[in-house]
Amino acid sequence: MSDHVHEGEHDHPHEHGPGPTADASVRRARPNDAPAVGTVQATVFREAYAGRLPDDVLALFVPEAFAKGWRESLASPPEGVHRLLVACAGEQVIGAVAVGPAQDPDAEPAWAEVTLLAVHPAARRQGHGSRLLNAAVDVVREAGAEAITAWLPADAEDTRAFLVASGFGPDGAHRERVVSPDGDTMREVRVLARIDDPDEG
Repeated sequence: MSDHVHEGEHDHPHEHGPGPTADASVRRARPNDAPAVGTVQATVFREAYAGRLPDDVLALFVPEAFAKGWRESLASPPEGVHRLLVACAGEQVIGAVAVGPAQDPDAEPAWAEVTLLAVHPAARRQGHGSRLLNAAVDVVREAGAEAITAWLPADAEDTRAFLVASGFGPDGAHRERVVSPDGDTMREVRVLARIDDPDEG
């Protein structure tokens, strides 16, 4: 589906309102959540990458395409600890986070990776991103992960600030990701959080 974090949640843990609403929750995704996750992902991707990616690439960010991929992966999960969690406001899915084993060549065996973190623009600054990230860390820590990583565009300052406030920090890794058939690239940086200590992260 994706292999780096996208701008989709800018609410820093201590900057939202009086507190989460009583019906805010995070749970494991089910196959019938795929259309809602696809809608959130397409909306967030189009917003996050406007001006960063060519228009013909942005045009590929449609809910149906993402939903198809998530439906297939939820029905037949890949090997290893791969999880898709959703944030809900009542019964409505308004955000998602996906985690799995880190795929980078230099990744240690006990590293996990956030491959998607997205909250619908209409539901931001309500703590959903923090709840999703905390739940994802809990999942991979229970599976034995000692650290968790994420990739993000080098100029995504809001997303970086959110992750830094959540315990992540740049580890020096970067890459030029090919983002179009013409070979256009976008610089990305990796952030990492140690999670082997239950009191951290």
